[in-house]
Amino acid sequence: MSDLKNKNIILGVCGGIAAYKSAELVRLLIKQGAQVQVVMTHSAGEFVTPLTFQALSGRVARDTLFDLDAEAGMGHIELVRWADLILIAPATANTIAKITHGIADNLLSTICMASKAPLLIAPAMNQQMWINAAMQDNIKMLLRRQTVTLCGPAAGEQACGDTGPGRMEEPAQLLKRCITLLKSNQQLSGNQSPGKRLKGKKILITAGPTIEDIDPVRYMSNRSSGKMGYAIVQAAIDEGAEVVLVSGPTVLTAPAQAEFFMVRSALEMHDKVFELIDSADIFIATAAVADYRPVKKVEQKIKKNNTTLILELIKNPDILADVAALANKPLCIGFAAETNDVKNYALDKLKRKNLDMIVANKVGESQSGGNTGFEGDNNELNLYWNNPADRTELRTKNLPYASKYQLAGQLIDEIVLLFT
Repeated sequence: MSDLKNKNIILGVCGGIAAYKSAELVRLLIKQGAQVQVVMTHSAGEFVTPLTFQALSGRVARDTLFDLDAEAGMGHIELVRWADLILIAPATANTIAKITHGIADNLLSTICMASKAPLLIAPAMNQQMWINAAMQDNIKMLLRRQTVTLCGPAAGEQACGDTGPGRMEEPAQLLKRCITLLKSNQQLSGNQSPGKRLKGKKILITAGPTIEDIDPVRYMSNRSSGKMGYAIVQAAIDEGAEVVLVSGPTVLTAPAQAEFFMVRSALEMHDKVFELIDSADIFIATAAVADYRPVKKVEQKIKKNNTTLILELIKNPDILADVAALANKPLCIGFAAETNDVKNYALDKLKRKNLDMIVANKVGESQSGGNTGFEGDNNELNLYWNNPADRTELRTKNLPYASKYQLAGQLIDEIVLLFT
């Protein structure tokens, strides 16, 4: 493959334990045809040596602004003109703060200050540093710039022993982000900025499961992890959209730049969606909303006294169908996770609910043999929609087995075409 053939990428490496992953990132970028120039902060050299990056990239790693040989020809300006993309991975709290506030006191921050190229930032830091109010203020301020995209951080166990958001995204994931961002840049024209095809649009997204309480200790729910919905949130943000996420309970961390609302039950999700829907241009319903709820929640724990237990259930409101029935409805995208007869069930929902697109997948196993559906990191999607110019013409597209993050970007590509 050569998705990045002849693309010039500056890889900024900051001082953090995640810097060891940057060596693998260089290898992957080179393999895809990119030319990579590594620019290190001084503290990055405490974790990985410049010689490592030189061996992998074929270029001397730059680590100082005051390099007399390089700066004789205004080397940092030449790098700025050379770059198609600047990727900072890992990006420390210190470097993010410098870029946010226009401090240019080293080679990397000076390049970012002078460049008009897309800037992709992959944060990596202790989870307490990431959630610190000053860091979150910096991120929100930084993301107002049209050329800046954030990737991560991921949540999980950290080198210090803490668990939470702050891990640098894996090199393979960052590679996909680079490819998507540069492809988007090639497709844009006029005054649009790279990766901002949905700038000025507001997208309301539901994700995760809902929980329907039976008694104080028991509930009904499903296996939805929310991973697909949260990936779509990030992909929409990457395209410049203003995103509102309404999520059922998950262990995931919502992107900092999304407006976030956590709910528990289907009724709570329905109420929150209708509180927010009037300002939405696009509604994407990825949440696995419970079809039924107990007629009455028992106030005390139900005791195991009988051999059988009968629960009386009542149907929950259909959030997607109710939104699609609005007089001034937004563009409505629905999801259908099925165990059999996927196409027919999907087409039925497309028509019955008056949707603009239905995204369907088979829970269990993809056509390529990989596991799909709930809880996993990968999926395979089938898209169905009617030609907006001729509603009798059905269009379909298969998005082959891939990571949910990659599929989210591909789905947003199709939604952009449908919306515009």
